[in-house]
Amino acid sequence: MSDVHYFFPPAAAYPLNRFLFALKSDAAARARYVADAQATMRDYGLDEATRAALAGFDRDRLVALGAHPYLLFMAQVRLTMEREPANFEYF
Repeated sequence: MSDVHYFFPPAAAYPLNRFLFALKSDAAARARYVADAQATMRDYGLDEATRAALAGFDRDRLVALGAHPYLLFMAQVRLTMEREPANFEYF
């Protein structure tokens, strides 16, 4: 384990981080994911291990797979807002 606080995601994790960015930034991608998560993840080219980790938003596993922690956090917040809008104030 490295003592480095911040790491750059590996190039192999590009599809995962691209997907997390879409969940964070694109309302249509979030709605599509909420409607059919498996199909959406397959369309983004995510492998089975990544899809399994995303199904439960297993943070530690996703970071180990190369997910950028900020994108992971924001994607999860935006998905929660999509699924449970009454729990968040509009900001």
